[in-house]
Amino acid sequence: MYQVLIGLGSNLQDPVAQIKRAMNTLSAHSHITLIKHSSLYSSLPQGPQDQNTFINAVICISTTLAPQQLLQVLQSIEQDHGRIKTRHWGERCIDLDILFIDQLTLHLKTPDLVVPHPHALTRDFVLIPALEIMPLWKLPNGELLASALHNCLQHDLKKIDDTASDLTAQA
Repeated sequence: MYQVLIGLGSNLQDPVAQIKRAMNTLSAHSHITLIKHSSLYSSLPQGPQDQNTFINAVICISTTLAPQQLLQVLQSIEQDHGRIKTRHWGERCIDLDILFIDQLTLHLKTPDLVVPHPHALTRDFVLIPALEIMPLWKLPNGELLASALHNCLQHDLKKIDDTASDLTAQA
């Protein structure tokens, strides 16, 4: 059994609904249990600035799926939502990223998957929601996740108050 932090992001086709739908799809999977979810946050785009603001969240799940299997499930959900990659760090209806797997233990580097996510420790739209739900999460080097906050780039992160309640209600 793995405990996994997953980042969710969207800036197309009703981003709040896209995040809720992705959470519902993940929590309905027979090998995934949704443990916690963060509030939703709006943020400026990571890449090109000529695109809409993103909505972001982080969830913590437990799963019996191996990392590569989980990646396949996430990519399948992205495809089912109609994700089309038009440019690097560009617009997307849904983006699902494996951020961390099992505190302290799992480092993974394959052509398709790098864990911890290579940019997770520099993105406020990842760290702030992750710390909201898992404040004592430890990195593979033994440091608390919170220790990486000083490395964050600023993306004008704003908590969206009215959606922090039942995120897994039907979108």
